[in-house]
Amino acid sequence: MRASLVLALTLALLPLSAAAQHAGHQHTPGAPSEGHLKAQACLDEFDAVVRDGRGFGLAFAADQHGYPGPMHVLELKDRLGLTPEQEARVRALMHAMFAESRPKSARLLDAEARLRALFAGGGADEAAVRAATAEVERVRGEVRLVHLLAHLKTREVLTDAQRRAYHEARWPGR
Repeated sequence: MRASLVLALTLALLPLSAAAQHAGHQHTPGAPSEGHLKAQACLDEFDAVVRDGRGFGLAFAADQHGYPGPMHVLELKDRLGLTPEQEARVRALMHAMFAESRPKSARLLDAEARLRALFAGGGADEAAVRAATAEVERVRGEVRLVHLLAHLKTREVLTDAQRRAYHEARWPGR
């Protein structure tokens, strides 16, 4: 749930960050604007969440449309009335997801760091930026796929009523 909230806040704050960048630069020259600071805080949160193997909203497409994530199902296990067998199966799915996601997430963070280093070291040119960006997005796709597939498998464990209860708990009013 925390990752969902952080992603929602990130998406809400990104336009503010862009506006702050271009709104006459009403901040101390050379100092980061409030928008830059918020964007950096979001990036720091992204790094921490992804480093832990969590998806940081990468599976929203599934979660919002009736394909629950294993971690959130376990958070809501009492409300959903999971049986001991369901809980064990979902817990196994979550552990498998993390086991597969963590090394890929580490590669994603490394690829992001290499992209930033191109610019920080002054070695950015079109070919290098294209290659580094392609690697970031390739690995991001791998991480996202792990989380989306875990949502598919988790959905199979739940009854229709449990999926409805999950959706009402996670996406009230939708």
